[in-house]
This record gives sequence, structure tokens and C-alpha cells, in this order.
Amino acid sequence: MIITVVGLGVVGGSFGKALKGHGHQVYGIDIDENTLKRAEDEGCIIKGYQDGREIISKSDLTIICLYPSLVLDFIKNNQFKKGSIITDAVGIKSYFLQEAMNIIDPDVEFVSGHPMAGREKKGFEYASKDVFKNANYILIEHPVNKKECIEFMEKFVGTLGFKSVKIMSPQAHDEIISFTSQLPHAIAVALINSDNEKYDTGKYIGDSYRDLTRIANINEALWSELFLRNRENLLKSIEAFELQLDLIKQGLVENDEQILKKLFINSSKRRENLEK
Repeated sequence: MIITVVGLGVVGGSFGKALKGHGHQVYGIDIDENTLKRAEDEGCIIKGYQDGREIISKSDLTIICLYPSLVLDFIKNNQFKKGSIITDAVGIKSYFLQEAMNIIDPDVEFVSGHPMAGREKKGFEYASKDVFKNANYILIEHPVNKKECIEFMEKFVGTLGFKSVKIMSPQAHDEIISFTSQLPHAIAVALINSDNEKYDTGKYIGDSYRDLTRIANINEALWSELFLRNRENLLKSIEAFELQLDLIKQGLVENDEQILKKLFINSSKRRENLEK
């Protein structure tokens, strides 16, 4: 199968590295010549293109790993092979998916996807096939999608190391992602920015602070776009979090040990059940 990965950053580069050795003919598209050369040198792609119109027209599967605002432009400006499949790795779906479906050739299938994996750093140098290992993957089922194409993508991403593949609507995706992905990033940013820097904080942190703030090292262009494009869902998730934080605050204000214990017991049970 001829596969073209568009955008060889952390996610796109990880796709390229994960596909290595699977018997596919993998090509890459990126605006950066050095990135393309590095991907070629590492054997992740056969050849890299800055303008990929030639290879896109021959590709059986195109994996678009661009910022949300760039995905539609890429689809509009390229002619895809009839009978081929397009997928993406965008972290929000509702705002662009219907428009994408409207402009794509009826003989081309667009099965949108979201690998729940990545790194806080950006660029091909931080890409790794290991980020996909045992990670979750979400496939978006649109009413016009053919069942066999959804099934194909489910099996395909399974070969790349993902342990769980869930299929859901774009609306359901955006709702749950506002809680499981965007809210944690918002919390990490707020936590690290709340530091009054009275002390040399880095000399006093343990694993809890280190783990909670890892994702505060954030790609500002990408995540600003993700937050704003999913603002209604994210605001609801933030409000639900604020209610729970207020309960902890209430326990402290009222010096109520029972409130705190009840909250801690509930969170412990939920965390234990989370990955069963």
C-alpha cells in the first residue's frame, strides 16, 4: 500500500516511524527540507516532498497531521486517488469535518481519526513509534462513511501499536476530549502559572508536581486553536472541575475532615477503575 504522511512533526513523524518495517511504501510531505531529509535518512519514508500533489494522486492512504486550520486547505488544494482513504490526527472534529466531507470527491473516503498520544515537544526529532504503543485511538464515524473503510482503519491503526480503538461521532469525540485532553492541559497551565516564584520551585518538586505539569510545556499555536474551536465543551468541563475544587476548598474553610475523606475515597475508587 502507498501511504503518504502529511506533516512530519511529532505525530506525523511518529506515524512514519511506526509504519517502518510493515511493508508499505511510505512517503512524506513537509515544508521543511531538513525534516524531509532526516526522515529519508532514517528510512521512515522513501522520498519527501514539499509539494506533494504528485504523490497524493497515487496514494492509497493519506494521513494528514497538520494543525486544524490547515487540514481543509490541504484537502481543497489536492487531488486524491479515487478509491483511496484520507485520515487525519486533528484533536477536534465537529467544526471542520462536515465541510471536509462536502469538498472531497465522492469516490474518496475520509475516515477521521485521533491518536491519543503525543509529546509536549514539537518537531520530527521528538517523534517515536513508542508513543503509539498501548495508546488509545479514536475513529470518527460519519454518516457517509462506508462500514468496510471504518473496519479497515480500525485494523490498520491496530498494527501500529494502539491497544484500544473506539468509534464515535464527531460530537461525542469533542465532548469527551474536552475532558480527557483539553482540561488536563488547562489545569497544567493554570497550576504552573499560579506559582508566585517566591522559592526556587524546581528544587522542591516531586513526582506529583512533575507529572501534573509535564504538559504545561505546550505548543501555544496548536493548543490555542484546539481550545477555541472546542470552547463550549471545554467551558463545561472547566466548570465541572471548578465545582469539585470548590468542594475541597469548602472542606478546608469549614475544617471538615469528613468532606475531604469522602472526596479522596471517591477519587481513589474512580482512579482504580479507570483503566480496567
